[in-house]
Amino acid sequence: MDRFSWTNSRTELNETYVIEQRGVRLYDGDEKAKLNVGTAFLTTHRLIWGDIKYEDSCLAFPLSQIIFIEEQAGGRGKSAKIVIHLHPAPENKEPGPYNNSKYSYIKLSFKEHGQIEFYRRLTEEMTLKRWENTPISKPISTGTGSQGGRTRAVGIVGIERKIEEKRKELDKNISEAFEDLSQLMVKAKEMVELSRSIANKIKDKQGDITEDETVRFKSYLLSMGIANPVTRETHGSGTHYHLQLSKQLGDMLQAPLEERGGMMALTEVYCLVNRARGMELLSPEDLVNACKMFESLKLPLRLRVFDSGVMVVQLQSHSEEEMIASALDNVSEKGSLTAEEFAKLLGLSVLLSKERLLLAEKMGHLCRDDSVEGLRFYPNLF
Repeated sequence: MDRFSWTNSRTELNETYVIEQRGVRLYDGDEKAKLNVGTAFLTTHRLIWGDIKYEDSCLAFPLSQIIFIEEQAGGRGKSAKIVIHLHPAPENKEPGPYNNSKYSYIKLSFKEHGQIEFYRRLTEEMTLKRWENTPISKPISTGTGSQGGRTRAVGIVGIERKIEEKRKELDKNISEAFEDLSQLMVKAKEMVELSRSIANKIKDKQGDITEDETVRFKSYLLSMGIANPVTRETHGSGTHYHLQLSKQLGDMLQAPLEERGGMMALTEVYCLVNRARGMELLSPEDLVNACKMFESLKLPLRLRVFDSGVMVVQLQSHSEEEMIASALDNVSEKGSLTAEEFAKLLGLSVLLSKERLLLAEKMGHLCRDDSVEGLRFYPNLF
């Protein structure tokens, strides 16, 4: 932390903003710095961190101080971090919040995600080293202290440099966009050929398709995944992210729910969704928050929590009366059933089968015998 100097969030001459990310906490080595959560700014020349409450009191150090950077994955209750290893502080360094530190590295902890894109852009700047080609002008101190005001060189030359920088950046963005478009066209061609192949196979079979082939066709479709998964990098964080995610889940889960009788356990939904999303995995917390918004968005799905605490996603059209009647009919026909036996009859998971039996029992249609052999349900003759 002794590499940081006081500054503000404004750029110097020849310096360009690259990316910013809110919700970033600073660590002095492995120790949490006694600072609030703030915003990290990356420019072509410096790494700047600013407190949300005091935007004009920022900390910064030049990118030339960095030796190397590495990622530190998050875990349960821990945010993902970027570890930045630094050279010793120079003797002529301007004043900062820390005079000395026992660590030679700092950490940026990302509370609101965004660390993937920030790490990518920081790596890119370390490779390009644009600070070597266009050094920023030295600010002239006004004599008001370490956090005093600053004046910058201005004029036609400075304006022309800014225009030239913007033109080069625009040319670069256009080139990258065309490269991405070319890759997309190649991928689209592969997808069209795959869908045509599947359609021809179905047509050749003329409706006589074996179960193994049906499973294989479904795996082809599932391997395509979600074309444009909603992520924090594309849709930000918080409520807006969960709203967009909820809408996408509503479209994706409609068909699988209809195939499974209108209800799926949340754990099964979690596996299905993450398999379709590929590398853009979804956290359990984000899945629950998105599912809670189904009803407020008036989607044909809803999140239901049974008395036992089991959470399921079900269609709004799913009839509870039909579910109870089905459980009663099957138990009456067999004389008695366990959750495992009922699951085999309906082709459901044991967890959902047990919840259906418990619901029928709660409504007074079934009664139980809980013995050493397990839990068995009978028609309620009382």
